[in-house]
This record gives sequence, C-alpha cells and structure tokens, in this order.
Amino acid sequence: MPDSTAAPTGSPGSFPDTRFSVVLATGSDDPRLRENAWEILIRSYWRPVYKYIRIKWRADEERAKDLTQEFFARALDAGFFERFDPDKARFRTWLRVCLHGFVANEFKAAARKKRGGDYRILSLDFEDVERELRHTDIAGDVDPEDYFRQESIRSLFGESVIELRTRLEAAGKQTQLAVFERYDLAGDEVANRPTYQSLATEFGIPVTQVTNYLAAVRREFRRIVLDRLREISGTEREFRVESIELLGVDPDDVAV
Repeated sequence: MPDSTAAPTGSPGSFPDTRFSVVLATGSDDPRLRENAWEILIRSYWRPVYKYIRIKWRADEERAKDLTQEFFARALDAGFFERFDPDKARFRTWLRVCLHGFVANEFKAAARKKRGGDYRILSLDFEDVERELRHTDIAGDVDPEDYFRQESIRSLFGESVIELRTRLEAAGKQTQLAVFERYDLAGDEVANRPTYQSLATEFGIPVTQVTNYLAAVRREFRRIVLDRLREISGTEREFRVESIELLGVDPDDVAV
C-alpha cells in the first residue's frame, strides 16, 4: 500500500484524493509513516513557531532556536497532538496553544531536560528566518496569535512555490515557470506587473500563449497548495473550510 503522506508522484496535474492528513499519521504504529508525517509537520510549521517565540516571548535567537527544536521533539515524545480535538479548534490553533503552554513552562523551569528519543530533527535554516524578521515591520502591538496564523499561511504558500518550481523544472517547463514568476511573484504592487504583451515580447511567444501559461501554472499551483493544506489539516471539514478561506474554492470543484 503506498504511503499516503509521501510527496505526490505521477502526473504533476493529478490531485490525489487518497492523500490523508499527516496529523493522524503522527500517531501511526508504522515508524516510517510516523516519521514522514512529522517531517511534513515540522517543515510546514517550524518557521511560524520560531517567529512566534521570538515575538510573543521576546526570546533571543539562540533560545528561540533551542525552543523550536525542543518543541517539536517534545511533541513527538509526549504525544502532544494525540489530544487534538477537531470539534474545539483547527489544528493550527491547537498547535499554537500547545506551543504557548510549552514555552510558558520552559520559561518557568530553572533548567530544561535535554531532548529524549531518537528522532532526527530536520535541518532548519534559522538564519534565513532571522533575515525575514529583520526586514519585517512588526508593530509593538502586533497580535501574536494572528501573526502566527499569517505566518503559517505564508509558510504554506512559500513551500508550495518551492514545490511548483521543482515540478515545472523537472518537466522542462522553464518558460511557463518564468512567465508565472514574472507576472504573479515579481511583486505585490499590481502597477509593477509587466503586461501580457511585454511578457510575450520578452519570451518570444504569442500573447495568447502567455494567457495559457499563466492559467495552467496557476491551476497547478492551486493543486499543490490544496495537497499541502490537506496534509496539515486536522480533519476533512477543516481542510474544506481552509480551502474556501484561503483559495476561494471547494476542493471538490478542482479539476483533476
């Protein structure tokens, strides 16, 4: 039986309906499935976790690094998420509540125990996150809970862009990717976007091809976001609600 939490295989355009929540897989009796699920959760949430600790708790860089690593290790060893109740909160909210309680206890403790277990924490690029924090204008009255939500969403889309690039480059679709990056990722200001005609001239293709490329890559990007969102949602209902809130689509309406 295939690993339902593994990276998608086959056609880049396929939407795997059998891809289940890694939240459930973290409690699996299968060590391989469990570890894979934890790697996905860590990859999805470590950035917002680290930033939350830095901002909410005013922890310095080194302590925030230690607490981030420790949180995920302790969550694995102690089974934090086995108590997750989807009727009370979304998984993202539950994770933040667990994080808040963990850090509060750590700050109260005179000394922390070293991480137990044999789980291998992923290599985390803290320097990259620190660069992001240095270039982020965060007001003193920022709401840490709302900030955590926004950073979780930002991480979801950021990881999805990385996967999109990998897929398209592997498929030899560098031009389609470049058109998408130039038009949709170049900047937030609509006024700074190139026109379809300028893109057509730049890449030596008809304007109609620019339109087709953008439509196709946007569909692929949306499928990737939905795949990743399904993985990190606590329930199917949560997945559907998040899909509508973040993308404005019901996943059942996404073409295969």
